[in-house]
Amino acid sequence: MIIAENSVVTVDYSITDSANGKLLEVSGDEPLKFIQGSGTLVPGLERELEGKSTDQEISVTLKPEEAFGIRTDELIREVYKKDFESPEEIKEGMVFHADLDGDGMVRFYTITSIGDEVVTIDGNHPYADKTLTFELKVLDVREATKEELAHGHVHDADGHHHH
Repeated sequence: MIIAENSVVTVDYSITDSANGKLLEVSGDEPLKFIQGSGTLVPGLERELEGKSTDQEISVTLKPEEAFGIRTDELIREVYKKDFESPEEIKEGMVFHADLDGDGMVRFYTITSIGDEVVTIDGNHPYADKTLTFELKVLDVREATKEELAHGHVHDADGHHHH
């Protein structure tokens, strides 16, 4: 089957920092599963995968604009410590995800500093500003079920898993 919009795709992947050849991330024992066209992947990758099929391998180097974006100060903000579910457990460097603008856009935030009442968080992706090389191997392609399309993410055979 060929990867097209609404295909469920399973890939093994690695991400390397093109500037220094440093390996940043590898899928390892848990291949990545996603619905093509759902915006799960960075834009450049969805484009590259379109039309590929099982067992194909691709290697693509993407500029920050096509990968995890350019750092922007607008994504650095201050929030009140009391707004965290468990304020006593937060620490610098911790990452959490939230839709802080109420626009349905969930971002990952890194806590950069913690004051008495105010916490500074950075919504830039840790790989922002980086030119990255992605190497992918397509393990499986199938059609998404109606339920998966309704939810916008893949369901495993044994039900829901949210990591």
